[in-house]
Amino acid sequence: MITTEQIKTLRDKTGVSVMQCKEALERAGGDEEKALGFLREKGVEVSAKKQARTLGSGVVESYIHAGSKIGALVELLSETDFVARNGEFRMLAGDIAMHVAAMNPSGINDGEAALLAQPFVKDPGITVGALIEGSIQKFGEKIEVGRFTRYALLE
Repeated sequence: MITTEQIKTLRDKTGVSVMQCKEALERAGGDEEKALGFLREKGVEVSAKKQARTLGSGVVESYIHAGSKIGALVELLSETDFVARNGEFRMLAGDIAMHVAAMNPSGINDGEAALLAQPFVKDPGITVGALIEGSIQKFGEKIEVGRFTRYALLE
């Protein structure tokens, strides 16, 4: 039997709905790691279903590294202004900007050195693409990196 504490713990880790957490825990027989795997799979499915949707809003976030010698700007797009104004969405954009500053990706989606294929700097166990897919599942909207740029002082 799945307890409310197990559901709450999984929800705190993932941010997805209570019902999705409960369903994942039931499918996993109460095993949190397996439930996380089920939620990742579901995130990929949800992301694929939303690809045809139109992006009409978003944010531009920046990251300036300590010492002010490296910085990045990231445009993160969403379907609605409601999601774009969400603090967690803005934090996602800021985390991606930090990743761009640290890892200097070659582009968004064009090979192994591309942004979406790179292991996320804060959690190398997932890629930036998987991070975005999880956010699509959490917010229920299509999310995409529109563009980004990285600046570094020449030395």
